[in-house]
Amino acid sequence: MATLTLSSLSKRFGDAAALAPTDLEVADGEFVVLVGPSGCGKTTLLRMVAGLETPSDGDILIGDTRVNGLEPRARDIAMVFQNYALYPHMSVRRNLAYGLKLRGMPKHEIARRVEWAAGLLGLDEYLDRKPRALSGGQRQRVAMGRAIVREPQLFLFDEPLSNLDAKLRASVRVEIKRLHQRLGTTTLYVTHDQVEAMTLAQRVVVMNRGRVEQVGPPAEVYAKPATTFVAGFLGSPPMNLFEARVTATGDAVEIPGVDAALPLPTAVEGGLRVTLGIRPEAFLPTPDGPLPFSLDLQEPLGAETLLHGNIGKQACTLRLAGDAAQEEDRLGRLAVAPEALHLFDAESGFRLK
Repeated sequence: MATLTLSSLSKRFGDAAALAPTDLEVADGEFVVLVGPSGCGKTTLLRMVAGLETPSDGDILIGDTRVNGLEPRARDIAMVFQNYALYPHMSVRRNLAYGLKLRGMPKHEIARRVEWAAGLLGLDEYLDRKPRALSGGQRQRVAMGRAIVREPQLFLFDEPLSNLDAKLRASVRVEIKRLHQRLGTTTLYVTHDQVEAMTLAQRVVVMNRGRVEQVGPPAEVYAKPATTFVAGFLGSPPMNLFEARVTATGDAVEIPGVDAALPLPTAVEGGLRVTLGIRPEAFLPTPDGPLPFSLDLQEPLGAETLLHGNIGKQACTLRLAGDAAQEEDRLGRLAVAPEALHLFDAESGFRLK
């Protein structure tokens, strides 16, 4: 295992900047997830770490070794791809062993590692099958096994679950987390799925348009998003964002079309034009609440219900426990605790302190 250090790492394709200068430290044994929408630069960053792309500027260090000029096979890494990349004419056993064989490893050591990885991933009974005889989840486990047998310093995952259905994604996600807990290998994981990021990461790196917007533990990033982009990206459903203005006294915030102001937990500069963020689960239906809510649509999800409507003239989503359809009469007014309000600068999108 080893640390990973990115120092002012950047990538340009002609005049287009795919990745702005980026600094990142991944500790030994840490699981870090790069998350963001398509085209944000996360896969470009991962491919540079893997040696599949050449950085335009900056340094990549694995442990204490600068690896910019090293071929991928010399970096002591293992990568799991989105499309499995298995050899269709080889059995699971040969797929797992092939990379070790190319390295000239002794046969007894290859056999030991293959048996160990198969046992770890529950592939023992599939070792003599070809990939076409496996399910999508089993193929992805084989792809992970092929990475594990190398016993690398660093694991790289490039959206490994995106080709799986929802049920398989959930089960393989649990397997990946258990695997990291057992092996403790430093891991860099790329996904556009914020649920994967929140459940897998020890730290999450939120990226947007080639730049890092925020880095931190998932719970911290969720509780205190640094920008409106992070607020609107992490969370399912995402945070509600309203155009608003701080009162002249600085101790409350007003939403256009709403008579009552919402008190703030601490005072800010009065008169500011802001973006007000409120998580869907933060609303409390109450007859004397300050916010008028007009309901348009309900989405019953079993244990909870999503309610879509408007506050003033701005769209809003609520998340309530249970079957809210039985309680429509109490949904006309909403309250929010002051501590649940998030303020962002209306121009820059950055969080107000």
